[in-house]
Order: sequence, then C-alpha cells, then structure tokens
Amino acid sequence: MSDGSGKTDPGDEGAGDRVAGWFESRLGLRGRMRARTRKVFPDHWSFMLGEIALYSFVILIVTGVFLTFHFHPSMEPVVYKGSYAPLRGYLVSEAFNSTMHISFDVRGGLLIRQVHHWAALVLVGSILVHMLRVFFTGAFRKPRELSWVLGFLLLILAMFEGLTGYDLPDDLLSGTGLAVVNGTILSIPVVGTYLSMFLFGGEFPGPELISRFNTLHVLILPALMVGLLVAHLVLVVRQKHTQYPGPGRTNSNIVGVPLKVRVVKSAGFFMLVTGSLFAIASVAQINPIWQYGPYRPDQVSAGSQPDWYMGIADGLLRVMPGWEVVLWGHTLALDNLIPLLVAGGLFLALGAYPFIEAWVTDDDREQHLLDRPRNRPVRTAFGVAWISFYLVALIGAANDIIAIRFHVGVEAVTWAVRIGLLVVPVAAFFVTKRWALGLQRRDRDKVLHGRETGVVKMLPHGEYVEVHEPLTPAQVEALTQHVQYKPIEPAAPKAGAGPSAGPGLAQRLRARLSRSFYGERAQITKPSEQEHKKIDSSHRH
Repeated sequence: MSDGSGKTDPGDEGAGDRVAGWFESRLGLRGRMRARTRKVFPDHWSFMLGEIALYSFVILIVTGVFLTFHFHPSMEPVVYKGSYAPLRGYLVSEAFNSTMHISFDVRGGLLIRQVHHWAALVLVGSILVHMLRVFFTGAFRKPRELSWVLGFLLLILAMFEGLTGYDLPDDLLSGTGLAVVNGTILSIPVVGTYLSMFLFGGEFPGPELISRFNTLHVLILPALMVGLLVAHLVLVVRQKHTQYPGPGRTNSNIVGVPLKVRVVKSAGFFMLVTGSLFAIASVAQINPIWQYGPYRPDQVSAGSQPDWYMGIADGLLRVMPGWEVVLWGHTLALDNLIPLLVAGGLFLALGAYPFIEAWVTDDDREQHLLDRPRNRPVRTAFGVAWISFYLVALIGAANDIIAIRFHVGVEAVTWAVRIGLLVVPVAAFFVTKRWALGLQRRDRDKVLHGRETGVVKMLPHGEYVEVHEPLTPAQVEALTQHVQYKPIEPAAPKAGAGPSAGPGLAQRLRARLSRSFYGERAQITKPSEQEHKKIDSSHRH
C-alpha cells in the first residue's frame, strides 16, 4: 500500500522486486535497459544468416566443453583396448585412443562429436554467406567498414579453428592433410622451415603437434573469436542497423519490429538451429576415424578430402604444375607457394574491397539503406566471379573422386579445372554484369511505361497494343531510390605548373577504376523525376 507520499510499502513488494530494486540502486541499469528495449530492428530473412553463425558458435562452445572432459591431447603411444574390435591391439596415440573412447564408450559421445563437427561446417558456411549478403547489398559502406573487417577476421579464424580441430584425433585422414599443410608452410621462402619447426615442435609430425593444436583450438582461437564477436555485436548495437529500401524507409529512420519481438523470434530460431544440427548429426555420419585408422607418416589415405572451406587451397595445390626454381642455391617450390599466394590473395581481396570501393566512389556519407545487387553491376559481377573461382577450385580438390565416379582420366579433370580457373571467373563477371544491366533496363522501362498486364486492346485504327498499368508511388520509389555515382575525373594540374605536371599515377588509376564502376557501360541511367512526371501525366490524359 502507498503511504500518500508516493512510496510503496516494502511489505507489498515481492522477493523478485526487492532483488531488482537492490541491483537497480547500485548499478542503475533500468534506465539504460529501457533505452535499449526501445530499439527497433529491421525484419528480413537474410538477417538470419548472421544469427545462424552466432548460434553455431554457441553450440560449438557447449559441445566442445563436453569433449574436453574426455579428450587427451597427447601423442604418447598406447595400445588400443576399446570397444571397436578391428583396432584392438593396435599401437595408437592417446589422442586417437581418447577419440575412439568418446565415439564408442562415452554415452552420447559420438552424437556430440558429430554435432561439434557439423556445427563447425555450418559456422564457416554461415559466416561466408552472411559476408556475401553484406557484400552484394553494400552493407559494408560507411560507417560499417570496421564491422566488415571484424567479420572477415572471424571468417579466417573460424577456418583455422576448424583446421586445428579437424587434426586433433590424429587419424590417417587428418595426418594426410597436415602433411599437405606442412609442405605448403615449408614452401614459404626464408621463414618456412622455422614456422614448421615452431608449429609442430620439431620435424614433422613432431612430438608436440597435438598438444599445440589443442591449445590453439581450445584456448587461443576461441578467445580471439569471442573478442571479435563481442566487438562486432557492440558495433551492430551502437550503429544504426541497415535495412532494405521500401515505403517509408529512409537513410535516417528504421522500420522494423521492437526488441521484445526480435528476442522471441531469435530464441525460437536458436532452438531451430540447434534441433537441425542434432538431427543432421543423428542421421549423417561425419569423420569416422575408426575407418581411417591411426596416422602413420608412411601411409596416405586414399580419396582424402579436406572440409569444404579448405577445399580451395587443396584444389589449387592439386592442379598446380610441379614447378620448382633454383635461385642462389635455394629451391623455390612454386607448386606449393603459388597456390598459397593465390588463395591468400583471394581472401585479402574480399577483405579489402570496401576500402577500394570507397576510394573509387569518393562517397563519405553514412549509408543505412541497402543496395539491390542489380543496381551495382560491377560489384555484383566481382562477387559472382569470386564465388565462381572458389567453386572451380573446390572441384579441383575432388579431381580424383570425380575421375573415379565419372570414369574419366584424372589428368582430364585437372586440365579442365586449370582452364576453368582462368575462364570461368571472367565469363561469370561479364555474364553477371550484362544480366544486372538488363534488369536495370527492365526497371527503367517499368517506371516509364508501367507494368505489363497481359491485356491486349485494339485501337480504333486497328493497331493492337498491350495495356500497361502504372506503378504505385511505393513501387516507383523502390526502383529509383538508389544513388547513381558519376565517374571521378583526374584532377587538373595546378595553375602555374609545368606542361608535364599532369595527374599522378594514383589519380589516373582512380579515374579509370571509377569509369569502369560507374561509366556509361557500367550502369543504366535511372529515370529522372521529370521523365516520370511526364509519363505519369500522359497516362492520366
């Protein structure tokens, strides 16, 4: 009851209210939380891609904690005496022995192992697809360049996190992959041998391989990923969320759902992701190490394939000719070094692209409305070319399996991949660019002439015409709201400068790139407001 002074009788408060009041009087969180709960989030299915990555990471942490209770990261030899009869009596490492124990003797161990592995594959895949969604819609533009960099670093760390975890069981398949990794590291000039010795604790495979990889996989890489993930989420909360163009959506507002609704939907989506991963792990076997056996340096697992995210590196290694060059008494293994440089350059190009586009457009404004991919033909074409190169290299990683399944020579598959790596990305670039320009031209015709109805009428003088229905203002806005940049011209020489004082190399390069991005052949001019008004008035008359 109230005593008339506005205060509540303490006896009327429940235990929960008293606890909340105690924390509020000391931390003052209610006002801050109230401001956060008024935040609005845009609602679109593609935003769920980032949530899949987040939930997969949570599942990886939970299942990983369970697995660490039973895994022994040691390469000490022991005799296997577990439940799997075909391997009893074999000399294996403690790492392999404990992984077999998890798979056959720990209740639910095999299920958790498989959930952990599938979640790792989904994590890397969802991060990559999420980044591609950000790329194609231009969500990386100011002020989100730092968010893009954090997401890119998360992708790289997730790939290495998967690689180190994949190698922990010390089975023949993972050992074969590590031999390839070691060969690639050794091909790095000057520092390659030192990196190999440091990573493996001696000459490959080294006595400290599993313990060092376990430290990386369980401690260092997850800690870095958690830090990057927290920083990424903080930036998402502090910055205004991007949204797709539509009625009432501008660069200065957000149209979406309240935080409470978003939290409920996200909780349900977390349950859906978790259930899906457990269902996949229950019916789809992955990494059956008992079929591969323990790792032995003198054996190679036939038909060995890496996880898909490392397929590009393996594919480039398989199709690269065996080139070696001797310089100043030192051998350069180009058959390993060039694939490493190409794969690294491919990902570095993805990470640096936002800064290249910002330099080309010279646009310093904050961008909160997303692009339709068709309205940025060159960017979209670059993205499709990047994906096509990745997929062709991934096919190269399975050249032996393809040759066996389709009864063709492995040399034929290898040469097809070599040619494809040079031809397919270029063809994909030009086809995608022309496709986007065609869609732009179609949008322009829609705005100027309306939507085709399929109704044909005969005019008084006998001509047949199709009736076009004018677009609504909302539809016109969706098709014309995007900004079309003009190419940057090289800076003119300063007054009084000599005849040779023209634009520098960087300025000429910038102008040329700007013309290729936003010149006459790179975009279709959208209808102006005067053109649309003229057409609209003619329709009314």
